[in-house]
Amino acid sequence: MNFSIQSLYTWYRNSLRNPKYRWWIILGTLVYLVSPIDIAPDFIPIVGQIDDVFLLTLLVGEVSGLVIEGWKARKGDVNTEAVNTPDGSTSTASTIDVDAVSVK
Repeated sequence: MNFSIQSLYTWYRNSLRNPKYRWWIILGTLVYLVSPIDIAPDFIPIVGQIDDVFLLTLLVGEVSGLVIEGWKARKGDVNTEAVNTPDGSTSTASTIDVDAVSVK
């Protein structure tokens, strides 16, 4: 099994963006933050708080991004622009975020 911080971040971000799991991930993150059982125990100075600060920063960043996206969508500020298609018609296109995956 190939484990990396990037794959963990990608899983976390995708899980937060899935409405089915969003509240479970948020609740699990908050329980982890207050739990005495950590990857790096909190009683170890500085090192014990690094994983908590990292996870809290990740949670706040992703949730605030979701809130901003939802606010823009509700307000109608979605980035769309007209694109001419080969058959002569006009369609609207929006920006799509794509994650690249290397194939070995």
